[in-house]
Amino acid sequence: MDEQALETLELELAILLRRVSLITTYSKFGNLDRSAYLLLRQITAHGSAGVKALADESYLDISTISRQATALEQKGYVYRIPDPLDGRAYSFQITDLGAKEYNEHKQARLSKIADILKNWSDEECEVFGQLLRKYNRSIINM
Repeated sequence: MDEQALETLELELAILLRRVSLITTYSKFGNLDRSAYLLLRQITAHGSAGVKALADESYLDISTISRQATALEQKGYVYRIPDPLDGRAYSFQITDLGAKEYNEHKQARLSKIADILKNWSDEECEVFGQLLRKYNRSIINM
């Protein structure tokens, strides 16, 4: 890779992380932090799931997901569904309150992103999204 291109990417990623942190610090979207939002998104997109499946999909360890899911359960955003074949196992399902919080948070995030990208063309947004997806998948496949 070209050294100048690599240096540009390194700098722009550092700036991006700083600015995203500023946005999330000063522009509260609701009651969900990033981990709660992503976990609720997984359950919303794929249906009820156990801790292992949620951990595998998010590339986090089971204890982290278990802690996050328990916090969501305490807030009333998810509930446990016992596994009829294994009394120790269970899945998490989103509640109506969890779905409401998730949808409100998602709409606020989408609105903020749309505002940031208001002067971008549809093609630029599409390419940027594809490149971000590729970058994120590259991190996982290291």
